[in-house]
Amino acid sequence: MSASLLIEIGVEELPPKAMQPLARSLAEALAARLDEAGLARGAATWFATPRRLAVHIADVAEASPAEAVEKQGPTVDIAFDADGNPSKAGEGFARSVGTTLDALEIEDSDRGRRLVYRGTAEGQPLKALLQPAVDAALRDLPVPKRMRWGDSEAAFVRPVHWVVALHGPAVLPLVVFGETADRYTRGHRFHYPETIELDDADVYVERLKDPGHVLAEVDERRDRVLEGVTTAAASLGGRALIDNDLVDEVIALVEWPVAIAGRFDNRYLALPREVLVATLEGHQRYFPVEDADGALAAGFVTVANIESRDPAQVVAGNERVIRPRLADALFFWEKDRRRGLAGRIPDLAHVSFQQSLGTLADKSGRIGRIAADIAATTGADIGDVARAAALAKADLLTEMVGEFPELQGVIGGYYAALENETAAVAKAIPEQYAPAGAGSPIATTDVGRCIALADRLDTLAGIFAIDKRPSGDKDPFGLRRAALGVLRTLIEGGIRIDLAALLSNALSIQPVSAPEATDEALWMFHMERLRSYYTESGVPASHFEAIAALRITDMYDFDRRLRAIGEFAALPTAPMVCGAHKRIRNILKRNANARVADKADPNAMVDAAEIALHASLAERIETFEAAVRDGDYTAALSALAPLAGPLDTFFEEVMVMSEEPELQRNRLALLTQIDRLCRRVADISHLSVETG
Repeated sequence: MSASLLIEIGVEELPPKAMQPLARSLAEALAARLDEAGLARGAATWFATPRRLAVHIADVAEASPAEAVEKQGPTVDIAFDADGNPSKAGEGFARSVGTTLDALEIEDSDRGRRLVYRGTAEGQPLKALLQPAVDAALRDLPVPKRMRWGDSEAAFVRPVHWVVALHGPAVLPLVVFGETADRYTRGHRFHYPETIELDDADVYVERLKDPGHVLAEVDERRDRVLEGVTTAAASLGGRALIDNDLVDEVIALVEWPVAIAGRFDNRYLALPREVLVATLEGHQRYFPVEDADGALAAGFVTVANIESRDPAQVVAGNERVIRPRLADALFFWEKDRRRGLAGRIPDLAHVSFQQSLGTLADKSGRIGRIAADIAATTGADIGDVARAAALAKADLLTEMVGEFPELQGVIGGYYAALENETAAVAKAIPEQYAPAGAGSPIATTDVGRCIALADRLDTLAGIFAIDKRPSGDKDPFGLRRAALGVLRTLIEGGIRIDLAALLSNALSIQPVSAPEATDEALWMFHMERLRSYYTESGVPASHFEAIAALRITDMYDFDRRLRAIGEFAALPTAPMVCGAHKRIRNILKRNANARVADKADPNAMVDAAEIALHASLAERIETFEAAVRDGDYTAALSALAPLAGPLDTFFEEVMVMSEEPELQRNRLALLTQIDRLCRRVADISHLSVETG
């Protein structure tokens, strides 16, 4: 008989960010363990609240099915002696399978006639299989940090206080971290602190909701939060700013969500929007509210875990909590402005960037030098670039960034604008940190891109110079993210500049001598990041290798060539051209020491196929070269497509390594011309295996 299986583990309040991953992993792991045990089952559903992790699995069989068993024993000459009497080996095998010797079968095998046991193994009951399945599932959980409690040696994410294990209406034997399972769950800590008896596994959600005042389903709590927050914000005459990460955190803090609207003094609206949002969301987990024009209103929505009999007291309490937070922010804001951003530049000399790499003042100086080189190429205003580099790190010393470190750069941008710095400088200060993440946009201004690139290049060069480069999954300085930011800014910003030269220059101005070959290691580090960038975009590895083989150091140019390769590879003649080029490369490698002319002499050609190939090549060189000069790499590669037929005929009819030296040299010269052409945009020989 099958029935629903319910496992609930009651705990002290879980870490908010761990709640959903733990519940999801528990359901997946337990379902997998039941599958391994051979237990038939239906769908697995997970539940999670701050005080519980639970799994409901439908239609779980009462026992695993019986299985046919076959075991081979010793051969007949070993199982019996010369007189036909059973040997110890024969009798031992019979005992091992729980039968008698005369009940065993004898059949032929590749080793001769041997004893065989065939029987049926009874299935194991769920009550015997559950404990090891739960133990294994708990061991596999991605617990961020385990803790111990009391005198027990048990270790889990939080202390365990109760366990429920039901198969239909029946309690199953189970012990989890010293707690023996029964049928009693717990309701809301305040609304219904009593135990709740579960008559059956299928009444779990219903009984927790009523009388328990607990919404066990995460999606139901999310809907309740969103609906309540939206309604509460409307009562303030505005609309709530809904951040999905904040919603996830809130539903991991409440079991019975109740949205409450509150207000704060209008004078705090003088603070930057980002500061208000950081205070409300980050510090208090409140939802900000904005008015019809999109400006922040002097109100907020919080989500309580209790339905109060006196909501006004709850509102007043939350307003009382937020008031000193906002007062502190306003105090820091006004204090910082009295001194100014530029006034903090001298203090950068007293703050260490990295022990071997000097102070923040030293770093700012290096950023200025690198950014100036980039500006000379991009056309950014040199004066704005120099000023932005000098001010870039100054806001790290402000009171506001000390309180809100996540707003570094943003605060500096506000202060710069208020101190009448140019708009380009004020914009560049926050943009130095762009892109902030894998999916975030790059800096939008020329000056911002110069500073963003220079900051990352200096950090990359400096950390490589002191030989602290990433290893394995360890990247304490975030160099992989920094390198990707450099590459994305160059490519997506359309910046035509030599990255290898930039890296070399950044290394040369570090205050330490880099180990030998550091410049090459730094270049290859960026190439690995670039490979990952394109792989995640779905670009075939062979396409990347075709460009990387040419060591293109202009990343924007690299990208344009790569896009052209994708279009060329889709042409029906591409496999033939690429395959022929690979063959040409192999021939030339085997004859690397041969004396070859710069160009093939058409007057020295004797076979019709080589004459036709040379003529086809001559027809296309001008078109190809013009397309390359114009940067139209798609057109350039397309010009190679008509060579497919002549190349195929050439290799079928012409012996390249002729016994006549002059013919051989001329044919190698012809192949060398084609090879150079095929490697002007990309080394298309890398595409032959994939496309051919």
